[in-house]
Amino acid sequence: MPMLQKPAAMPELTLPARRAGLAAETDVLVVGGGPSGIGAALGAARAGADVILVERYGFLGGNATAALVMPLMSFHTQRPVFEKLGVTNLLPNDHGPGHPVIAGVLKELLERLVQSGGAVAPSLDTGYVVPFDPELFKWVALELLDQAGVCMLFHAFASGVVGDGGIEGVIFETKSGPLVVKAKTVVDCTGDGDIAALSGASYEIGRATDGLVQPMTLMFRMADFNPASFQEYVRRNPAQWRGVHGLWDLVQQASANEELDLAREDILFFATPHPREVSVNSTRVTRVLGTDVWDWSLAEWESRRQMNQLVRFLRRYVPGFEESYAVQSGVHAGVRETRRIVGEYQLTADDLLNARKFPDAIARGTYPVDIHNPAGKGTTLRRIPEEDAYDIPLRALIPQRVDGVIVAGRCISGTHEAHSSYRVMPIAMATGQAAGVCAATASRAGIVPRDVPAGEVQEELRRQGANLDRT
Repeated sequence: MPMLQKPAAMPELTLPARRAGLAAETDVLVVGGGPSGIGAALGAARAGADVILVERYGFLGGNATAALVMPLMSFHTQRPVFEKLGVTNLLPNDHGPGHPVIAGVLKELLERLVQSGGAVAPSLDTGYVVPFDPELFKWVALELLDQAGVCMLFHAFASGVVGDGGIEGVIFETKSGPLVVKAKTVVDCTGDGDIAALSGASYEIGRATDGLVQPMTLMFRMADFNPASFQEYVRRNPAQWRGVHGLWDLVQQASANEELDLAREDILFFATPHPREVSVNSTRVTRVLGTDVWDWSLAEWESRRQMNQLVRFLRRYVPGFEESYAVQSGVHAGVRETRRIVGEYQLTADDLLNARKFPDAIARGTYPVDIHNPAGKGTTLRRIPEEDAYDIPLRALIPQRVDGVIVAGRCISGTHEAHSSYRVMPIAMATGQAAGVCAATASRAGIVPRDVPAGEVQEELRRQGANLDRT
């Protein structure tokens, strides 16, 4: 493989001392412009704080746009309808109608996306997921932040923190050299908990048995797809397609012909707002960690090898794809799981599966416990109780023993199993909005996030349209 290999041992080198420029000072600094960062920046700004958001790419959206994680998964209560047919191991959009448990900035973003033709509103027809256009997602998110008065800095990668005993600012690597943004409170929306970890927060990685994390997946979009031809195939072969996944016989045939070596158990793809396009979620790279540059480089190579096979397979074997082509792949392979910051409370699978309620709830979730096998094929799905939702407490966003920083998104405090549910983007945006509100409140009062009364955060979230009502 023509790739730089990780040395068995890497001796440390002494580098010349570096000086960094002070770029700005602000009330709230949001690091990361993905769904949680968008939520955090809007939540903080609307709570009255001066906000700076810093993003490593030249656009917003994070996994939604850079990694093409499409669609947004369901944030509605679930009413299973296939159990009487003997169907098990259901995917999220195999469920019937329910009602949304997340509102706030997510609702506003989706309304604008739908109005612009950039998304399809969740309904029974979509399985209550939200197909969206990643390019319009970038623009709508940018417009929302701009209108809220959020200052933004792009092309800046967080590499260190400033402060002694408590975080006072973050160091960013840029084309203009190293820059520092100081803030009263920092919201870590990096997905990997980079800022909290650099500040000394404890964290966990992977499942308890062996430390393995969920696999990475390179998403890609196929254009010039013929839905009528594919639907006719499904009509003639109903056992070969279930909701959004299947094609088992065709996979077996291509595998026997040595034309496909599928890393997951079946083909999985979703519709987009464009009728002749699908989003394909069928690559899988296991035993790699997104905070290890060597692992991630290997995952990029392997996932694109898999993508190349899949494109040929779809065109050659699957009706409706004969004239299709890969119009776009993710900027990078999508990362499901890395660090989980150890917070004042750690969510567990039992909390989720029993729809546990908390007095300091700041967000809610209904997405199933959805674990892609960290070691190979297979996906485990366990549903949240019908017509119910679980709470996410503010304490799960507060790192232990570290002041001045609050986390949001997939790096909040929880077990490997619980993480597999709250990692999805609608929930990440909701925890982001809550983290932003808490950060703004802390900055205004001159206190650290752990000392902010949960009731004040809940009151402001409700004022901003968030849904904290119990099912």
